[in-house]
Amino acid sequence: MSNANTKVWFITGASRGFGLEIAREALARGDRVVATARKPEAVEAVLGRHDNVMSVALDVTNEANAIAAADAAVARFGRIDVLVNNAGYGLLGAVEESSAREVENQFATNVFGLLHVTRAVLPHMRRARSGHVINVSSIGGYAAYPGWGVYGATKFAVEGLTEALALELAPLGIRATVVEPGFFRTDFLDSSSLVKTAVEHADYAATVGEMRALMAGANHRQPGDPKRLAKAFLQLADSAEPPVRLPLGTDTVTKIAEKNRFVEGELAAWHAVAVSTDHDDVARG
Repeated sequence: MSNANTKVWFITGASRGFGLEIAREALARGDRVVATARKPEAVEAVLGRHDNVMSVALDVTNEANAIAAADAAVARFGRIDVLVNNAGYGLLGAVEESSAREVENQFATNVFGLLHVTRAVLPHMRRARSGHVINVSSIGGYAAYPGWGVYGATKFAVEGLTEALALELAPLGIRATVVEPGFFRTDFLDSSSLVKTAVEHADYAATVGEMRALMAGANHRQPGDPKRLAKAFLQLADSAEPPVRLPLGTDTVTKIAEKNRFVEGELAAWHAVAVSTDHDDVARG
């Protein structure tokens, strides 16, 4: 593929997991990849060194660092076509068990870090009047689970941000999509990617405690295949009309349908109350 036909990807958290598999798939077809991680040597160890890959040190919690990384990417490859905001980690514990510091750290990476990188890349996309921002959420960003309340809150935030971005950027020729993976066979549940709250209350044994046990047994036995997810990302990036939301995994599709039915049921049950609060001069639906 010629440089005119290739895409330039900017991927955060590219040294392992989803980020690594997406980078590998993009490079395999001749695209160019800016692969970022806190330790760029970790990226080089798995992707090697060649003309189509640029390993960049990036701590997403540092906005100046994100701006420098985006500028370096454009200096090297001339543009950024696809931004994949993938960097993040999980926090497992009840909402009450989650300390202020644990919550702050979770939002600093999963939400504020994503915003740092997005703000750093968008000026380059706006000048080009093209590009695609792909934010990695989770099924936990669409439906809540016990034990994942704070993590899910960060992903709910990513969902809302992406919906707004899609509306704001469309007139500029830039697309935005939030991807909602289910449980995939990565190291997400390993200690290297998952933080457990320091506090655990016995009162949550039947809810959060069961989730902790479930996650321990599910590690590296999840149904999703990260390599197939990477192929789906390339299809998404190549689409002329990408969706605002892309669920990935049969578990995600099932959970979304389940939640939609639940919301519709509650709306029907409480419809009279829901529409009773407008002024009398407002037509009621």
